[in-house]
Amino acid sequence: MPENHVLIVEDEVNLAELMRDYLHREGIEASINHSGEAVAAFIKNNAVDVVLLDLMLPAKNGIEICKEIRLFSGVPIIMTTAKVEEIDRIIGLEIGANDYVCKPYSPRELVARVKVQLRNKNTDPKASQSLTMDERQLMVSDDHAALNLTAVEFRLLQKLSTQPNRIFNREQLMDAVYTDGRIVSDRTIDSHIKKIRQKLKRLDAHEYIQAVYGCGYKFVDK
Repeated sequence: MPENHVLIVEDEVNLAELMRDYLHREGIEASINHSGEAVAAFIKNNAVDVVLLDLMLPAKNGIEICKEIRLFSGVPIIMTTAKVEEIDRIIGLEIGANDYVCKPYSPRELVARVKVQLRNKNTDPKASQSLTMDERQLMVSDDHAALNLTAVEFRLLQKLSTQPNRIFNREQLMDAVYTDGRIVSDRTIDSHIKKIRQKLKRLDAHEYIQAVYGCGYKFVDK
């Protein structure tokens, strides 16, 4: 029985079925949504490991759907689009997509990109012994309580916590969070870190994220 499940959100019926067939050949289960409606509800009620999300859909566009998903889940999203303008790519990644592919694309290429996301998910180490991170729900918890993070906050904490005590400079953290390669100011990273630290204090007083003067930040477990 397939261990991984991909949701294909695509209004071109033949293309959606082609992608499903290619994924099945690789032992990956796939479901199809042709309109874009009720995608969030499906993800909430089913175990979905990757979403292939078309930008242009009849009922609701991919950007709106991506925003809805990111309110409750960190499931990897690969956006597919026939629009090749740079602004569309940036917007797609800005609102939480992990990758994008421009149409027409090779089904083999898309399957390869899906496998990259699955590999990242399946090999992600649980480095912290004190905190549990739930990527699907963008939640972090300890033995006593849980709290919600934004997608950016989750990726930052995940990056830091997978290598405890390693110092990451701001540029490295930018690259981890903003995968489209755009440049943001140091203050943006500092602001996100500040918010994460404030939220973590709701769990306990331990300083999980510590600033290293002139260098950056590191994660220190209990």
